[in-house]
Amino acid sequence: MSQKLPAPVPRLTVITLGVGDIRASISFYDALGFSRRLKATGDAVAFYDTGGPVLALFPWCELAADAELPDQPRPSTFRGITLAWNCRARDEVDSVLAFAVDKGAVLLKAAHETDYGGYSGYFADPDGHPWEVVVAPGIEVGEDRRGHLAE
Repeated sequence: MSQKLPAPVPRLTVITLGVGDIRASISFYDALGFSRRLKATGDAVAFYDTGGPVLALFPWCELAADAELPDQPRPSTFRGITLAWNCRARDEVDSVLAFAVDKGAVLLKAAHETDYGGYSGYFADPDGHPWEVVVAPGIEVGEDRRGHLAE
């Protein structure tokens, strides 16, 4: 007879991006201003403090192998996930997009008014991972750099 186990507390703690060139990706995320931690890992893996979940960078082929997934064929376009950089104001969205592009990102979509009352644009990191830079109704960015959701 199976004993009912207590439900674990759900949490999202790390987002790991598979990257093609770990050194180039480390350089890019350093240039964006994220704070790298656990630098003793060298070029094997990189961990960044984001103010929320940890952002990890790991070589694409090694990440695929770790998850027992094929390394090829590697999708060259949208993979069904985006990362978000929530901002406090529209002018911050414009500034973040310009800054990211200056550091080597590719602008995917210029900032624009959204149909839900926000303001948003997209850039891609050197491996094509899309980032939305956004001011969204109901999501406030606190002094702790975390997104806080309205009830």
